[in-house]
Amino acid sequence: MIEHSPLQTIDYDRLTAPLLYLSSEQAGWDGLAAQAFHEPTLLDGWMAQGIPDMSLVLFSGGTMHMEQRPINGPWRSQYIHQGELILQPATDIAHEVRWQGLSSAPTRTFHLQLSPQLLARTAEEVAGGDLAQLSLLAHSGFKDPLLTQICLTLWQELEQDSPTGNIYAQTAAQLLAVHLLRHYTTSAPRTIKEPTQGLTERQVGRVRDYVRAHLDQELSLEALARQVGFSPYHFARLFRQSTGESPHQFVLRQQVEQARHLCEKSEMPLAQVALACGFSNQSHLTRVFKRYLGMTPRAFRQHYATRARL
Repeated sequence: MIEHSPLQTIDYDRLTAPLLYLSSEQAGWDGLAAQAFHEPTLLDGWMAQGIPDMSLVLFSGGTMHMEQRPINGPWRSQYIHQGELILQPATDIAHEVRWQGLSSAPTRTFHLQLSPQLLARTAEEVAGGDLAQLSLLAHSGFKDPLLTQICLTLWQELEQDSPTGNIYAQTAAQLLAVHLLRHYTTSAPRTIKEPTQGLTERQVGRVRDYVRAHLDQELSLEALARQVGFSPYHFARLFRQSTGESPHQFVLRQQVEQARHLCEKSEMPLAQVALACGFSNQSHLTRVFKRYLGMTPRAFRQHYATRARL
């Protein structure tokens, strides 16, 4: 499969296979992977291999008539429309796919893959269940506002080339896993265990201290949750409830504050400032810094130096 830059013009009628143009591979997300494809108007004889992860596909664009079958099995036919989803449990069985676009609008798809290990761990932590008795059900051509929102948010992040890090992706993965357990399993959990109280000021302070001490490292939602003894899913919900911001937003703000401090108090090169504060590179630092403070780190440093001389 050829990788493609989204800036290039695509002739969908000439495509003979799905064309990859975005991937989360470089982001290094844990337990969750994402890809976006340009889809051909006409596809015939495409072999889709089985994958070991749960797969969720969001369709964007015109209506298509799709047919699928296991190898040498009977064809199943359906129409897929703009905004509809396909949910497929992990499988090692390949199947054949063919389709025909029925409108002039081009079709793009966004694929999320969630590891069975994360799904099983979430089932145990929040529902007290065994995933072996909570088998995921396949669904095709359906709509679900929350699943669509998760897909569109992650899709937008990849298209904007804004590295979000593990905490952002792990929070989305936890939300996705719990929603699937609630609504798309053979025997949905009767209850999702929810804590009755929020985080205390001391607990929030413990998380803050941990974040500040580890800004130059790859922080994870699980590591933050361990500081206060909650599952990642419950921690993310309680943290937002108690502080008004998500763990990802909180960490990002701490990174910006530390970067501002280093720009004010040191002559450290901006590339080193970026790494010391947990940004993936100087470009990432510059984008986030400007979004929060209204100017680039370089301009901020120059402005601060001018004020200090007055």
